[in-house]
Amino acid sequence: MNLSTLKKLVAIDSPSGYTEEASQYIFDLLKSYGWKPERTNKGAVKCVFGKNPTLAIAAHVDTLGGVVSNIMGDGNLRFSKVGGIQLNGYEGSYCRIRTLEGKIYTGTLLLDNPAAHVNRDLGTAQRTLYNMHIRLDEEVESKKDTEQLGIQVGDFVCFETNYEETKSGFVKSRYMDNKAGCFVLFEIARQLKAKKKKPAVEIFFSNYEEVGHGGTVGYSDSVKELLVIDMGVVGDGTEGKETACSICAKDSSGPYDFEIRKKLTLLARKHKIPHVVDVYPFYSSDGSAALKAGNNFRVGLIGPGVSASHGVERTHKKGIMATVDLCMKYIG
Repeated sequence: MNLSTLKKLVAIDSPSGYTEEASQYIFDLLKSYGWKPERTNKGAVKCVFGKNPTLAIAAHVDTLGGVVSNIMGDGNLRFSKVGGIQLNGYEGSYCRIRTLEGKIYTGTLLLDNPAAHVNRDLGTAQRTLYNMHIRLDEEVESKKDTEQLGIQVGDFVCFETNYEETKSGFVKSRYMDNKAGCFVLFEIARQLKAKKKKPAVEIFFSNYEEVGHGGTVGYSDSVKELLVIDMGVVGDGTEGKETACSICAKDSSGPYDFEIRKKLTLLARKHKIPHVVDVYPFYSSDGSAALKAGNNFRVGLIGPGVSASHGVERTHKKGIMATVDLCMKYIG
């Protein structure tokens, strides 16, 4: 399985609210496959395969990140989270600060007073937004110095992904939640075009999932079912594994549609697609958002297992491929 499009998408910064470049990449890729994608008013990408689609398959391109919330007296930066960043998993991460004028500066997320030789509490201090800062890779010593660079409150903070594919089939990178899910949609589009099929299906790339309203609007009026592709949970008390497709029975928002889950599970069994059925204790999705927004959909949720979610994430080619295969069987 060639993951080149996944690698290219991961390399494009796209925290919620700053997804234009990534969405354009998706638009252009689908167009290169021979499809006719569209953009919604909120900036999402939609691609209809056949007339009057009754099934939408959705993934989200937006990721975690931050925005500058304060320029400190020494010229370094405080930031506000975009989405559910776990600070202990991001400490030491390299990042990019993107200004309104299009300039890019680099930095590192650190605890205040981060030198072990002067800070006795370095190993025990609780990490919070109030005692962590972004150390700029610029010669700044004051707030004025930083402002003169063009950096201001509201500029986006985008963290380095450290993308790597291993010989054993693992893909480790930040933002497998949910760019691995976007790759699943790429493969659906590519395979349908190769097979010259135009089912009553559309794919949908939302761009505000991490902040709760990505999947609320923008689908075709004819859609009756929404199948969301998002990361499967891997961790204590769950069934998920990186080499399988997780079929979610319930998350924090409640149970997903029983009939869709039943059909997905029976298809996975019949075609020997590696899968688990699971319950996610602290999770919501574009499907949750779509239902809360009042859409009259039946909603299902599946996705490749992702280890260390919202931290140093990892999945496996087998889990991604299992998700692609299950989607193709569901489309029929």
